[in-house]
Amino acid sequence: MKGCCGPYGNRRRERKETGKGERKDMEERNAAAGTGEVVHVRPEEIEKRSFAIISKELEQRGIELKEAEAPITKRVIHTSADFDYADTMTYSENAVETAENLLLNGADIVTDTNMALAGINKRALASLGGMAHCFMADEEVASLAGKRNTTRAAVSMEKARELEKPIIFAIGNAPTALIRLYEMMQESDWRPAFVIGVPVGFVNVETAKELIMETGVPYIVNRGRKGGSNIAAAICNGLLYELTRKG
Repeated sequence: MKGCCGPYGNRRRERKETGKGERKDMEERNAAAGTGEVVHVRPEEIEKRSFAIISKELEQRGIELKEAEAPITKRVIHTSADFDYADTMTYSENAVETAENLLLNGADIVTDTNMALAGINKRALASLGGMAHCFMADEEVASLAGKRNTTRAAVSMEKARELEKPIIFAIGNAPTALIRLYEMMQESDWRPAFVIGVPVGFVNVETAKELIMETGVPYIVNRGRKGGSNIAAAICNGLLYELTRKG
């Protein structure tokens, strides 16, 4: 009996030890939040408290973000609850200042998904003279993509190039969008004003991000596989909210 039950006993002990570890992690997170119990928080205080927790955990991890980049990276962490972004978010020189100046001068934002478009604070953007666009549902884009056997995301970048004002491209889903931006820069003198490159996935994602960082165009890129439409929107909103805060 002892022999036949041994492996299962070991598994139960492993699960018990794992459970203890998970409880310890939860206790540490609760301690960082300042509570071990559910606390009723006013809606307007939730975000403020969340950012306080993020700042404290970054300090505990020994991570110090650059002053200009901190509000953007923290907003990405707030959106994802993923502290890996503190290590992988990558900014070109003076990227935040460059993006903010573009927004202050009425730059538009182009996304590669309607999800990212929906997530951007369009009222804040409009107050600065800008608009947000997504051409993924455009009939001409869909038709051309089908005829050329390519993605709508890639063709939508070509459509965006027709806009007659500075464009911040916020790419959170399709690496093909970043690759097409890179190709368009190689084919002509055209340049986007700024690129937010945070597509998520496994195929061509890391390569596409690296290509953008080689162009000399100002960027905010998250290295590696992680990203998403919600991350692209969070970065845009982080820039907009900082401008609002600065007045």
